[in-house]
Amino acid sequence: MRWWDIEPVLELEKELFPDDAWSRGMFWSELAHARGTGASRRYVTAVESSAEGERIVGYAGLAAVGGLGDVQTIAVARDHQGTGLGSALLTDLLRHATAFECTEVLLEVRVDNARAQKLYERFGFEPIGFRRGYYQPGNVDALVMRLTDPSTATAAPFGEESVQGTETHG
Repeated sequence: MRWWDIEPVLELEKELFPDDAWSRGMFWSELAHARGTGASRRYVTAVESSAEGERIVGYAGLAAVGGLGDVQTIAVARDHQGTGLGSALLTDLLRHATAFECTEVLLEVRVDNARAQKLYERFGFEPIGFRRGYYQPGNVDALVMRLTDPSTATAAPFGEESVQGTETHG
């Protein structure tokens, strides 16, 4: 993800997470830590190319500090959900968690998002607790999940899934 991706990412963010969407400033702040020798973030976009042009259909972000990775966000456009794109994005994040020398990766997921929870479980994430009222303003709890060795997570690499016409850009 680059600075010029922020506006289309924000549009998708607001569509998918209308009550608790990230702000422009939050994305800028994360991208500020994603480049250079001291980079501690990995943010990617998935772009669909068509006759009408290119469209961002997914994005994901990881923060890494002191051997601990944290999945900050994963989002997939509604018309691309169920295509394997979420798996591809998570695979990319976990590959980079290993490059960042993370020994474990954490994430929070809404307790009412069973689809995302199943995705994370397929990668080996296990529930370890709750954060009450984490998602505001809806006061929705978060399930905290942990993967204890991102280098062992198994999933098909991006090109081997049934995602057609979509590329990831780091």
